[in-house]
Amino acid sequence: MQEELNQFERSKVWHLVQKSKNRTVIGTRWAFGNKLDEQANITRNKARLVVQGYNQEEDIDYEETFSHVARMEAIRVFIAFAAHMEFTLYQLDVKNAFLNGYLKEEVFVK
Repeated sequence: MQEELNQFERSKVWHLVQKSKNRTVIGTRWAFGNKLDEQANITRNKARLVVQGYNQEEDIDYEETFSHVARMEAIRVFIAFAAHMEFTLYQLDVKNAFLNGYLKEEVFVK
């Protein structure tokens, strides 16, 4: 959990503000999981701070939902294209991919 919070701090993606009565504040919760190796042994515990989407109302609090998980079809197309172009592929584990995006509006979470 501390590693996740440190990523926020290093990336400078948030700042602390006073709670405003005229703003919708969305809750957060911790999502826990385990990273497994090829033999299904736990190699690392993971923690992600996620926004509670069920607090949002359609056409009021959000327009689109984003996920940093790639679809298998997209991965297959990418690998096929790389093979066709004779590119060298490397594995990459992206942490906090959502921190690389830019929002047009302010989002308040607690």
